[in-house]
Amino acid sequence: MYKIERKSEIVNILEQSGKVDVGYLSARLGTSRETIRRDLQEMEEDGILKRTHGGAVFAGSIPGSPLELPVAVREIQHSGEKDAICRKAASLIRDGDNIFLDNSSTCLYLLKYIPPKANVTIITNSVKLLSESVNYLSPNHLVICLGGIFHASNHSLYGNTALKNAADFYPSRTFMSCSGIRPDSVTDASILEVDLKRLMMERSQEVILLADHSKFTRSGQVFLSDLSGIDMVITDGKTEKDQTAFLPGMGVELLIAEFHP
Repeated sequence: MYKIERKSEIVNILEQSGKVDVGYLSARLGTSRETIRRDLQEMEEDGILKRTHGGAVFAGSIPGSPLELPVAVREIQHSGEKDAICRKAASLIRDGDNIFLDNSSTCLYLLKYIPPKANVTIITNSVKLLSESVNYLSPNHLVICLGGIFHASNHSLYGNTALKNAADFYPSRTFMSCSGIRPDSVTDASILEVDLKRLMMERSQEVILLADHSKFTRSGQVFLSDLSGIDMVITDGKTEKDQTAFLPGMGVELLIAEFHP
């Protein structure tokens, strides 16, 4: 198991139980206690957790709360699934596209799959995505930062400045994630950026929701949109068929990105 996969599983366990034990993690992940301790130390340095005697607990956010987890935590949750979803999503990007990528941790995985030979304009409010773009984008890719008020834990920008700047664009495609999907709604975790997402959805020719299997079993604290605002959902193969059965009947195209750990 790769380090990112171990850390992703550690976060998943923390989210469910609120704490982790070195011995339990060593047995469950099939690796040594020393390796687990190094992983926990690195995750503490990244602000994800706080080490305790023999284990660790979440740093800051309370497991099970509706508050948005820091991007450092979300980035490693379900990392393999997010990578597969974004590989599938990138296949939809065409030469000349003008795309909006939101501040979700999922969209960070999309950068490396954007076709390097395609002329693509990327609009975003994600500071994390801007910094990551240095490692992946080609000279054919133009990145536009919307500006605004800096949301430190989310590494994103919001507010009137971001909205005013976003009003100048009509994306060919909007790629975004969410906190949860239900037949009656798509929900998000942060009220700070929901207005910007709605604006980009309204102005986009096509809205594509990138949602791993966990999004179909939970709900966020903020209403983002009903399903009429979504054209396509891309999820991973771990999503149960009955959890997505309502999408086609509501006019939403469903794509499955196969993930093989």
